[in-house]
Amino acid sequence: MKSKIEIDLDSKEPIYKQLVKNIQHLIEVGVFQKGDYVPSLNDLSSELNISKETVKKAYSILRQKNFLESTQGKGYHISFDDNHKTKILLILDRLGTYKQTMFNAFSDTLGTNAQITIRLHNQDITSFESFLEDSLDHFDYYVITSHFPLTQDIQQRALNILKKVPNRKLILLDHNLAQLPGNYGSIYQDYRQDIYDGLEQGLDSLRKFQKLNIISMPGSLYAPYLHNGIKAFCSDYDIKYEFHREVDPEKINKNEVFLILNGQLDNELIELVEAARSKGFGIGNEIGIVSYNESPLNKIILNGLTVLSTDFEQMGELAAQMILNKSFAKIKCDFRLIKRNSF
Repeated sequence: MKSKIEIDLDSKEPIYKQLVKNIQHLIEVGVFQKGDYVPSLNDLSSELNISKETVKKAYSILRQKNFLESTQGKGYHISFDDNHKTKILLILDRLGTYKQTMFNAFSDTLGTNAQITIRLHNQDITSFESFLEDSLDHFDYYVITSHFPLTQDIQQRALNILKKVPNRKLILLDHNLAQLPGNYGSIYQDYRQDIYDGLEQGLDSLRKFQKLNIISMPGSLYAPYLHNGIKAFCSDYDIKYEFHREVDPEKINKNEVFLILNGQLDNELIELVEAARSKGFGIGNEIGIVSYNESPLNKIILNGLTVLSTDFEQMGELAAQMILNKSFAKIKCDFRLIKRNSF
């Protein structure tokens, strides 16, 4: 008896991928139900006039996706039901404290019916390409922070590999790729506008000081966007400012504010606090300190460290809700000044 499994031999899409999609669709619409046996490797390869190895590869992928199981001597049967866990590949650049906050919110919102696999590409495009190539068709959703050097070649490579992920499965976090077409999900920052808006929220406090100092160390991918936003803000509101590449104790002056763009309990913050204390300056009144990107420890440091930050908890929750609701959109994440005692 002929099965209802179909392929298009004229299609450019690999046959094994067609098989995976077609069988998965037949399962999801109820043509195949849990416990039903699919054709054997020999039967399906003969019916469709394709190689046995192609069928075996497709069945293997469906096993990995928990749609099929095999029984010795009986063949492959349907294991899928509506309660199967959603398989999610989460590819992050790094897992720092604020990314941990995002992940916790993402995981908690999804609940127990999600199986999350994490990979870290460390802003290396070759590793990222390898992760995606190896995982295509193996997951229900791909949630990705696409942070890479902003060179044309590397950005194009990122776009090329992301185009291989179906829009209905793709959610980009933190960095929006406007050049990537399609109706995928995205919860993103607008670095230039966000820093402008965040500083604007602290305008009254800034005016109590004589100058805004920005400590911006080399290595930040989006420093040019942040710098442009800061310059525009200071120009619009007539705020005196200066950029620094390092913490110079000679330039730590009373009645000035220091914004550390790379600072999250890093050396620049420690050096700045030590220099201020060596001069007897009271932090929060005689000098102000503002860091970038929220961390749970910021509530404790310096009796409360003021931060300019994206709402990473919101980012994780929104990504999870897109998956749960199967409804994708492009949403700019909230960004705000979290004012504490250091400013």
